[in-house]
Amino acid sequence: MKPGKIVLVLTILGLIACFFIFDLGQYLNLAFLKAQQSNIESYYDNHPAKTSLLFFFIYVLVTGLSLPAASILTLAGGAIFGVLFGSILVSFASTIGATLAFLASRFLFREFIQHRFADNLSVINRGIEKDGAFYLFSLRLVPVFPFFIINLVMGLTPIRTLTFALVSQLGMLAATVVFVNAGTQLAKIEQAGDILSPQLIASFILLGIFPLLAKKSVELFRLRGARSDKYSGDER
Repeated sequence: MKPGKIVLVLTILGLIACFFIFDLGQYLNLAFLKAQQSNIESYYDNHPAKTSLLFFFIYVLVTGLSLPAASILTLAGGAIFGVLFGSILVSFASTIGATLAFLASRFLFREFIQHRFADNLSVINRGIEKDGAFYLFSLRLVPVFPFFIINLVMGLTPIRTLTFALVSQLGMLAATVVFVNAGTQLAKIEQAGDILSPQLIASFILLGIFPLLAKKSVELFRLRGARSDKYSGDER
């Protein structure tokens, strides 16, 4: 492994180890957030810029390291900053963090995976190059798919970094607003899973598959049109 990759791996593993060794997860759970909500809000009232920057940095770090706290931080965004500003902060922080995880996965593993499974991945690569943005958008819209897995897996594909970032931000926006809005009613929430009712999940799934269905329908319509033109030409 190249020195740059070794340094990156050690840095990531060191940060993740610190998270668990120092039990930092105790500060990133729903119980702690609810218990400290008034203190956090008071601190924000006195130091709005500092609180916003600190929250943004923590969110980017947590999502970039694929730590299990994104949902809680999104709720915190709503509880502390309100729907509008909270959604803006979370949207950009989650996109930056996701892109960092994506780039780390690409830098560390893509070359090996693509070389090792070149024959198996050739069809997938062509599909991603053609429809990758649509598939990513669909995955982002459905909150039942783990956030960090999408980041890491997409890093192994040929999708462009800018496309990944822009599509991710757009695709995650609906779920972001839902969770941030729920965070404004933090006292009523017992666990993050309570926010995603079966009806809400079904709605996200329908939103997620719509772009793919629309694209395939357009392609089918164009194919039929081309065939019709061909037959018409043959008859002449």
